[in-house]
Amino acid sequence: MGNTTITIQATLNVPVDMVWKLWSEPEHIVRWNAASDDWHTTKAENDLLDGGRFSYRMEAKDGSMGFDFWGTYDRIVLHRHIDSTLGDNRRVKTTFSAIDNQTDIVQSFEAEGTNPVDMQRAGWQAILDNFKKYAEANYSMPMV
Repeated sequence: MGNTTITIQATLNVPVDMVWKLWSEPEHIVRWNAASDDWHTTKAENDLLDGGRFSYRMEAKDGSMGFDFWGTYDRIVLHRHIDSTLGDNRRVKTTFSAIDNQTDIVQSFEAEGTNPVDMQRAGWQAILDNFKKYAEANYSMPMV
């Protein structure tokens, strides 16, 4: 599809260096990368560098369905920006902005043509909200 771009956002009470670590390390990805409690990521591989690849195996917890979510990194700027291309050639841009001990994450992605835009937005936002919850519950710093 590629014609519609969807943007989601969250502000975390976690410093950007820790956000980057939790966002990119496979042992953390498998703990937060799900849109709902009945789904989970069973395996994550991540080579976070220009030209590197990522692959996440996402499955329903009841075993009824699953899929591989994968792509290639186009441009990485440490603690600031990740541009990637998904396996179906859609583009994703993720920006991390440090504000004191907080981090603002803005993610824009090209919609796919199968599911309604609102459903895609809700799903991606739910995953980002799950990341926020995971990061703040486990690694937040006190506000000054």
